[in-house]
Amino acid sequence: NQKRQAAKYKGPHDGETVFGIGEQTDCPVFENMFEFFQAYTGASLDAALTLNRDEADICINWSGGLHHAKKAESSGFCYINDIVLAIIELLKKHARVLYIDIDIHHGDGVEEAFYSNNRVMTVSFHKYGDFFPGTGNVADVGVSDGMYTSVNFPMKNGMD
Repeated sequence: NQKRQAAKYKGPHDGETVFGIGEQTDCPVFENMFEFFQAYTGASLDAALTLNRDEADICINWSGGLHHAKKAESSGFCYINDIVLAIIELLKKHARVLYIDIDIHHGDGVEEAFYSNNRVMTVSFHKYGDFFPGTGNVADVGVSDGMYTSVNFPMKNGMD
């Protein structure tokens, strides 16, 4: 599936997109983008390492949380999924990780990464319906070993 998905991209030199990055996407190319990726992803990894070393009980990366990025695709202004990388780091020490996403958009990239994994539970509170990214149905509960480890709270407009 990833090979088929990557094969549809022709390259950056003709104005087309590569892995969801380009002028015609919601993930444009910009100056110093590699440094930006290093900063927010490094901060999340540093937070996970700090927790794993028991140097803190709580860590917050205010620049992180780019939850739409997938393994081979940028999406929704999210280029690298720092959350997935931080969770992978946390799993080196902890048997299980609970990820709670409170955002108007569904945390699709994080859910997809751990959809068949029984060590990570993803919980997402988000607007649902005709709204980006269009995922996060209440019936989406995980597969295989990850069955019932994905929990979605899709909400409609007007909920107080």
